[in-house]
Amino acid sequence: MVDETEAGKGRRTPTRKEAEAARKKQMKVPVTRKEQAKRDRARNEEIRLKQREALKTGDEKYLPARERGPVRKFCRDYVDRRWNVAEFLLPFLAVAVVAIIVGSQSSTVQTLLTAVAYPIAILATVIDELFLVRGLRKQLKKRFSADEARGNTAYAVLRSTQLRRFRLPKPQVKRGAPLPDRY
Repeated sequence: MVDETEAGKGRRTPTRKEAEAARKKQMKVPVTRKEQAKRDRARNEEIRLKQREALKTGDEKYLPARERGPVRKFCRDYVDRRWNVAEFLLPFLAVAVVAIIVGSQSSTVQTLLTAVAYPIAILATVIDELFLVRGLRKQLKKRFSADEARGNTAYAVLRSTQLRRFRLPKPQVKRGAPLPDRY
């Protein structure tokens, strides 16, 4: 008769060889350093592909950490729904440089661009960015806690300087569209 209070596992103890084989099979450790590096590269490439696709589609699950979260999504939508002077600054400056080179024979063109057009373009950009930051802070304060909202204005300003077509994650709202109530 077996005492029911005795501890018993109900199976034989595996041999050392069997136990080591089971551990190795469970861990699936590669045999060589090269094989481990190959697995790591494949895993990292898969992660990069998912992130790249998420940047195109806006899938929050696979976005890089810098782009994740409801506050960042709100900042992106806030910037993407408005016209920003800053996004047109770089193309304007490129055209102005070409105009200076082409009109190098005329000092009037050079003087006009450097003394009038450049300062006006930069001043308009700064004023627009100030309005952007002021409005964004007001909306962040209304919708999110102070801890969540901190540090997102620089993210929004950087996003506003990029041409809309080249922004990543891709814009999810149309220009002039109202902002959703919940994020």
